[in-house]
Amino acid sequence: MNNGYAFLTILGLTVITVVTRGFFLFSERELPLPDWVKRGLRYAPLAALAAVVVPEVVMSQGQLISTWQDARLYAVAVSTAYFFWRRDILGTIVTGMVVVITLKLGLGW
Repeated sequence: MNNGYAFLTILGLTVITVVTRGFFLFSERELPLPDWVKRGLRYAPLAALAAVVVPEVVMSQGQLISTWQDARLYAVAVSTAYFFWRRDILGTIVTGMVVVITLKLGLGW
C-alpha cells in the first residue's frame, strides 16, 4: 500500500468515525426514541459487562475450560453468593479475589 492509499484509508475511517459518533449531535431537535428502545437500553451496560466477563471465566486460551479445578469458577460462585447475601460490590470483588488467590497459591490451580 503506497502513501496515497494509506492517506485515503485514514481519511475515510476518520469521516466514518465522526459521522457515526456525532450522528445525534447533528440534529437541531431531540430525536424521540420508542419506549421499547428505552427499555432495551437499560440493559445495555449489564449486557456489555457480561460479554466481557463471561468469556474470561469459562475460557482459557480460546478454548472452553475442561476441568472443574479452575479457581475462576469457584471465585464466581462464591462472589455471586456474597453479592446476593450482602448487596455489596466492594465485598463481592474482595471475596472473589480472596478465593482466586487462595486457590491459586494454596492449591496451585
